Amino acid sequence: MDIKDLRLLIKLVTETDITEFEMDNSEEKIVIKRGHKPEYVTVAAPASPQYAPPGYHPVPVAPEAAPSVVSAPVVEAGDTVNSPIVGTFYAAPGPEEAPYVTVGQIIEKGQVLCIVEAMKLMNEIEADCKCKIVKICKDNAQAVEFGDPLFVIQKL
Repeated sequence: MDIKDLRLLIKLVTETDITEFEMDNSEEKIVIKRGHKPEYVTVAAPASPQYAPPGYHPVPVAPEAAPSVVSAPVVEAGDTVNSPIVGTFYAAPGPEEAPYVTVGQIIEKGQVLCIVEAMKLMNEIEADCKCKIVKICKDNAQAVEFGDPLFVIQKL
């Protein structure tokens, strides 16, 4: 492949959203990559005995004083709006802006309740019906799992 063809390939890659191009034939192999390598963040989960690596022996830790009475979580009366995806809960469109909804507010069907960010995509969570906000279950910028309750509502 001559330099003109190589320049044409580079130009085609840079003018599109392609981040990697690879061509291989019997004579030569060409790989064109652009952009930065993705940055991965790894979080270690607590080791469970059944998934512990071979030779792992947990160090015994003195137990803390347990409460004498275990209370069940208080369940608010009403329906819940649950997270449809795993992500980060945001109560407002921006850090310095007012929240989408507040406790006691009556909202209409289709009104935005919050944003759940997943993989840099902002997903607006909307009300399915006209309702009153009874409780906001998550704090701003808190991680949420699929199915986590975000709001307790009372349908009107």
